[in-house]
Amino acid sequence: MTIDATDIDLSEIPFWGLPQAERNDAFRRLRRLDRPVFMKENHIPFIGHGPGFYALVRHADVSEASRNAGVFSSEPTSNSIPDMPRWLAVYFGSMINMDDPRHARLRRIVSRAFTPRILAKMEEDLARAAREIVDRAISEGPGDFVLQIAARLPVQVICDMMGVPPKYHDMVLRNTNVVLGNADAEYTGIRPDITRWNVAKGLVKLLRAGHELSTLARRLGRERRGNPTADLTSLLVNGEEHLTSQELGSFFILLVVAGSETTRNAISHGLKFFTDNPEQRELLLGDFETHIPGAVEEIIRCSTPVIQFRRTLTQDYEMNGQAYKKGDKVLLFYNSANRDETVFADPDTFDITRSPNPHVGFGGPGPHYCLGAHLARREVTVMFRELFTRLPAIRSTGEPDYLLSNFINGVKHMSYRTG
Repeated sequence: MTIDATDIDLSEIPFWGLPQAERNDAFRRLRRLDRPVFMKENHIPFIGHGPGFYALVRHADVSEASRNAGVFSSEPTSNSIPDMPRWLAVYFGSMINMDDPRHARLRRIVSRAFTPRILAKMEEDLARAAREIVDRAISEGPGDFVLQIAARLPVQVICDMMGVPPKYHDMVLRNTNVVLGNADAEYTGIRPDITRWNVAKGLVKLLRAGHELSTLARRLGRERRGNPTADLTSLLVNGEEHLTSQELGSFFILLVVAGSETTRNAISHGLKFFTDNPEQRELLLGDFETHIPGAVEEIIRCSTPVIQFRRTLTQDYEMNGQAYKKGDKVLLFYNSANRDETVFADPDTFDITRSPNPHVGFGGPGPHYCLGAHLARREVTVMFRELFTRLPAIRSTGEPDYLLSNFINGVKHMSYRTG
């Protein structure tokens, strides 16, 4: 049977505004093709563009490219389809845009944040933060689940880790929205039509957000070099092997953006999944501790908060019947890999008992697997434990307001009720 996918253009912004079911169907058709399709890039004023990219949509291809970092390089950039200009890389050229040995050095330093001892200590902090957030939500009454609950926990946790004073938390959250706003006018001011004026406005906001976050981190770093404390910033800037001021600024942006946005969206999607699948909700509430580990993995698989990352070929290579050339770009579409019918039975079904569940929601196997995956799992677990213990009848209402983005599967706003 011939599969027609000529109407699918992953480069066009309107595609990412389609209902999730329509996008899932488009990726289903792409997975059934004989080989990956090549998509032309859009020209973005002030940024430029290349010829295009191959869309890797199968679980096997995403996994192979992730494992083989020597061929599928994260340099010059992995979080942008066009090459990132130097004036943006100052803020957003973090270690996810690096290969070894530079990547290995930075990962070795920042892994200090995720040792078993530190994560064990954080368990108490997570529980306290979740309790305070739910206390405030109960006091305020139901409104916007994202703003009242889902967005608050990860920002508070990461800011506490880094030693960021509470008075800056709202600023951090506001700027993470801008950084990952992509094409969404609410956060960036960019309308779907890519004009020089719209892009200029968006880039100014993006640079301002990067500057504010980086400046905050650098200032904390200077303070901790002279007066070390027990927070993560002190660990990162002191010692024989440490981060420079520029590296600290870029890492903070990576940590707060990736750590807060992905967890916030997993929590938001999770409540929607449990609302739409009451039998799964009852299963979880019947034995929370038994089922929550599987529930977290299934939430991450079905939501896939990070949609894609880019890789660039360092040499000619053949995979899945496609001959790639040195310099070719590929996009690893984790959202599609996580619904690959050859790996997941009934992939569109939300099933918290799914086992095994080899999703790539934290990236594929290899050196760029998410360093904060364990922390993210704990945050989702703690938040739902607090919610379903204190507000067992909590449910989303209506349809969420989704972020317009080809990078983050985000939920901007979602109404909810507690009874």
